[in-house]
This record gives sequence, structure tokens and C-alpha cells, in this order.
Amino acid sequence: MSDERPAAKKTPSKTAAAAGRSAARKTPAQKTTARKTPAEKPVAKKPVAKKSAARQTPAARKVAPQQPAGARPSRKNIGATARRTAARRDEHPAPDGGPALRVVPDPPEVADVQSSPTSLSTPSPSDFQGLVDVLVEGLRKAGDLVGIEGDDLDRRIAAALAFLRRRLTGDYEIDDFGFDRDFTEQVWLPLLRPLYRRWFRVEVRGIQHVPDDGPALVVANHSGTLPIDGLMTQVAIHDEHPKHRHVRMLGADLVFESPVIGELSRKAGTTLASNSDIERLFAAGELAAVFPEGFKGVGKPYSERYQLQRFGRGGFVSAALRAEVPIIPCAIVGAEEIFPMIGNIKGLARVLGFPYFPVTPFFPLFGLAGLVPLPSKWIIEFGAPVDTDTYGAAAADDPMLVFDLTDQVRETIQQSLYSLLLQRRSIFF
Repeated sequence: MSDERPAAKKTPSKTAAAAGRSAARKTPAQKTTARKTPAEKPVAKKPVAKKSAARQTPAARKVAPQQPAGARPSRKNIGATARRTAARRDEHPAPDGGPALRVVPDPPEVADVQSSPTSLSTPSPSDFQGLVDVLVEGLRKAGDLVGIEGDDLDRRIAAALAFLRRRLTGDYEIDDFGFDRDFTEQVWLPLLRPLYRRWFRVEVRGIQHVPDDGPALVVANHSGTLPIDGLMTQVAIHDEHPKHRHVRMLGADLVFESPVIGELSRKAGTTLASNSDIERLFAAGELAAVFPEGFKGVGKPYSERYQLQRFGRGGFVSAALRAEVPIIPCAIVGAEEIFPMIGNIKGLARVLGFPYFPVTPFFPLFGLAGLVPLPSKWIIEFGAPVDTDTYGAAAADDPMLVFDLTDQVRETIQQSLYSLLLQRRSIFF
């Protein structure tokens, strides 16, 4: 009897159990293959998916995991893709049932771009001609209003157009001090002439004492609450002198610290009252003018009218001695009455940074209307020049000589004021 036993015949239940144990011993690679089989998908995919999701961090769960190559897309992605495709087909349906078409607009033509109202175009010569015609017509109407007509009006219009052309082309010069001769002759002086001729009716005497050329220094009294006397002196020298000389005013620091007044003063020829600038002006052969009283003279009360204040330390005399230029005394009558100063608000002046804050019969009671000057009668007289070339340049360092010449010039101007006041019939005539 043989010891060999016949092989036991496996029953179906045992076969299923053996198959289950074999599936449990499969490697990870085999598990992945098993999950891809549709028949084994319900058995192997669900436990693995839950286990993998439990191990993911919160940051990792925000990013969708990439599916391996050949993997089947999820039902959610398939549905979203189908909905986007249907929406594109509804927007651009194909005419013959083919694939959807994308509409591309045609590029604009060159003619359309040129005819567009928003495009930039170069103005034609007719546009400039029309602008000039409008400007000329406006100047003619302005001339009729002020009583200018005929050849005089045509000449002034031509001068205005020439000035505008020079400004547009930059054909004008400005010196080292900022003096714009073209602006002064064409704009600044014409603005001051109606005030000079018709309002104050300025009478000029002794203009022959101002030299025709070369450096010289005009020394004048200062008054009027506002420094209008300097402006009228500038017009008087230019219009009444046979050579039409430009005078270079010497101003204080406050003039150039003002944003608008400082720029206009520079263009009109005003220069800072310092020895270095005065010496440079004399070296260039310019005619300069100084008001030694400063703010003490222009801001003195009406009760002290035509009484000269102290002339400083005589800096203008030492500058004239060093450059050996003549000193021309100048007396101005009429400026004291344009803004009669009856009071001074010192506290307000200190807050605003002004040397004084005037109170006149009309200002500040009537506001800006109180700034209109009274039409007093003016007389500007230039005296005989005081020669300094006989003393030599070294005399500028002699304080006694400087003091004597300063007192001499001051006394000459004071006596001229007294004489002119006796000759004047009234304040306004």
C-alpha cells in the first residue's frame, strides 16, 4: 500500500479563501494594477484612497493631485470640460455644423486712422493766419478804447506782433543780472506810461545832468508807502533822456523774496543793493539808481513827509568813489501824497514779515479799492552831478570822506525838495 495520498480536491470555498490570502500578499505595484481593473475596483480602491487622504497635510490637500499617464479622468473634470465646450459652441455656432469658429477683427486701415477725430494733425498755415487776424482785431479794439488810432495804432500792433514772434522763437537776450531789455521796452514801460503821463502827470527837470553814456549813480529820496517813485523814475529817465537810457534800480532783499514782484523786478532791471553788484554794473557802464532811506523813507508817516531819513552808512558813496563815477542827486515831489500813511499796525506787519503795515484813509477800510493811488502832481528834478574821480579809488576806504560826501548829497536833495514844494501850486495841480 503506497504512502502517497491523492491530492485533495479543493472546494470552491477553499479556493476563494486562498485567492483572498494571495491578494493580501501582493506588492504595492500589484495593488496599483489591481485598482485599475474594473472588477476589483470596489474591493481595493476605496480603502487605499481613504488611507492616502488621511496622511495629506492641509496645504497638500489644496492642490489637486496630478493623475498618472493613461489614468482615467474623474467624472467631475469630464462634466466641467463638457459644459465649457457647450458654452463656446453656443457663443460661436458653426454655419455648417463643423467646429466652432473664433472671430478675429480686421486691422484698421490707414485711411481710417488718419480720418479719426482723436488723431493729432499738424495745424495748417491758414490756422495761424486766423489766429493772427483775431489777435490784430483784439489789439485794434483795445487801441480804440484808449484813444490810439491811425498810423500810431498800426505801428504799435506791428511792434506787438514782432515781440510775440521773438518770444516764440527765443530771439531775445537776458544779461547776467536777469535784465530783459526787450520785455522792459515792449511790456513793462508801456504798462507804466499811462500812470506816468495821465495819472501823476510827471514833470521832469534837469535831465541833462544824466550822462549820455558811461556809468553813473542816481541818488533819490524815497516815499509813498508803496515804492512807486522808483517806477516813475525809471520811466522818466528812459522817456525823457535823449539817449533813452535804462536805469538799473538797486532793491532790498524783500523785493526779490516776493514770488511775482521779484521776477518782474529782475526782468525790468532791478538788482540787489550790494557792493559787489554795484561794482559789476559800473564796470559794464550801466546807469544805476539807489534810494538810501530804504523802508524808513517809504514807510514814514504822513506827518513827516518830505523830511529825509538817515542815509544809512554811506555804502553807495563808497561804491561810487571806488568806481570813480559821478553821483547825481534826485528830488521827487508828489509821491508822499499818493498813499497818506496815518497809522502802522506793527503786530500784523511782524506776523506777515513786512517792515510795516500801513493804514491810510482808504486802506484797509475799502479793501483793494484803497490801493488805488491818489492822482497827485509829480515833479522829478535831477541835480548837478557830484564828481568823485578827483578823489581817486583809494578814497573809498576813508570813512570821514565817505561821511562828508553822504551828508553833502543828502543836504542837496533836502534843499531841492523844499524849493520844489514852494514852486508847486497844489498837491493835485
